Amino acid sequence: MEQTMRAVVLDEPGPADRLHLRVLPLPDPPPGWVRIAVRAFGLNRSELHTRLGLAQGVTFPRVLGIEAVGVVDHDPDGVWAAGQQVVTMMGGMGRSYDGGYAEYTVVPRSQIIPFRSALPWEVIGAVPETLQTAYGSLTTGLDLQRGQTLLIRGGTSALGLAAIALAKDIGATVLATTRNPARTTALSEHGVDHPLVDDGALAEHVRALVPQGVDAALELVGTPTLPDTLAATRVHGTVCFTGMLSNKWTVKDFYPIDYLPRGVRLTAYAGEAGDLPADVLQRSLDRIGSGELSLGPVHVYEFDDIRTAHQDLEQGRRAGKLVVRVGERGTEGTI
Repeated sequence: MEQTMRAVVLDEPGPADRLHLRVLPLPDPPPGWVRIAVRAFGLNRSELHTRLGLAQGVTFPRVLGIEAVGVVDHDPDGVWAAGQQVVTMMGGMGRSYDGGYAEYTVVPRSQIIPFRSALPWEVIGAVPETLQTAYGSLTTGLDLQRGQTLLIRGGTSALGLAAIALAKDIGATVLATTRNPARTTALSEHGVDHPLVDDGALAEHVRALVPQGVDAALELVGTPTLPDTLAATRVHGTVCFTGMLSNKWTVKDFYPIDYLPRGVRLTAYAGEAGDLPADVLQRSLDRIGSGELSLGPVHVYEFDDIRTAHQDLEQGRRAGKLVVRVGERGTEGTI
């Protein structure tokens, strides 16, 4: 076996041209860790924040990537057999240690989830972190129930589209936003009951549809729109702060009594691999394969096109999930 691999390295924060595709030594997993042969990885705002220098606790140079999908290549403890299909995410990947933007990645055994699927790797690569965050936001964050109304602020993001699909599966009535009027049709086609163009002052439009305010709201844009999202939510309704599409996540001089509408609850969600049950992952992959479930469009890039993919992510040029395909050595396609 070759003792080197290709990986995307960020030497220091900056524009997309700071991402370099390099040949690195093949990482050797210590006890308790597992080496994964990566077949695809999704792009996330988290990696954009790291590239822009907005993330804390990151040391450089660093192989980015908070998630990856592939097969077990080597488990020094013999717990996982080589060839087992797995996903991995979070736990410091791409920040405190090298992540998934590589042909191989080494992660703690505790943060891998096994599955079985014949779906193309680029399709599977769009699922893990997006599904984990959407599932956790709607269940742990909002405790969303059948028949409730849900507002999703940032509906055409990958996370927004996944949340729409899961919320409709639960049986909620979904209102979802986009800043681009041309994307409202795509929201309708994805199952949104009330697509809304976000002009920054949305509460009035929401209450024209739901006079008492929505039961639940998922805030994916960030703190600039959070007050307006709170204003669109009913008394005893809940807003879950999960995303930061605006790259702004703190509230300056936060005074709760002045900031929070009376009786509206504000919570937040961030999860790890252990927060996505293996049966939820498997069932979702099975339903994607059967055509019963769609988490939204997937835009696929080759490994050599990582800079273009990051530029598209930064500029919001694509609605849906961006995925980079990593073929097996000696092949040009997917498995």
